[in-house]
Amino acid sequence: MPRKIVARRSAIHGNGVFALEPIAKGERIIEYKGRRRTHAEVDAGDTGDADSGHTFLFTLNDEYVIDANHEGGVARWMNHSCKPNCEAVMEEADGDNRRRDRVFIEAIRAIKPGDELMYNYGITLDEAHTARMKKIWACRCGAKSCTGTMLQPKRKPKKG
Repeated sequence: MPRKIVARRSAIHGNGVFALEPIAKGERIIEYKGRRRTHAEVDAGDTGDADSGHTFLFTLNDEYVIDANHEGGVARWMNHSCKPNCEAVMEEADGDNRRRDRVFIEAIRAIKPGDELMYNYGITLDEAHTARMKKIWACRCGAKSCTGTMLQPKRKPKKG
């Protein structure tokens, strides 16, 4: 089976992941891989710094984080977008072992060869979303609907 994606330099930020072949809406593209670590291990280590503006961490569930800094795959190079063409889909493993849960990246619309694959990171931080933090976590996706930050609102905006 031919390889459908490749990681290379991105105009958005650093590296990105690009389609080599057409990808259909709903197609499961790749698994987000990395070492399973507890939230406490990540918080105590050197890969969970919210002040860096760069992360290969993916919250898997209430117990574990996928740390793609260790044993990570190509999916770790996917960039954030405010108008994504992919989404992260959680798959809970059978039984009680939450370490076995998985995350897959799936297309939410048809993707053409050459298109960069992107999803909304959905980053939430416990600390205040100050102007400094929004700058650290600046979004460079270039979408017309870009919010300017990868940080998600702490509360839902009021309607009306």
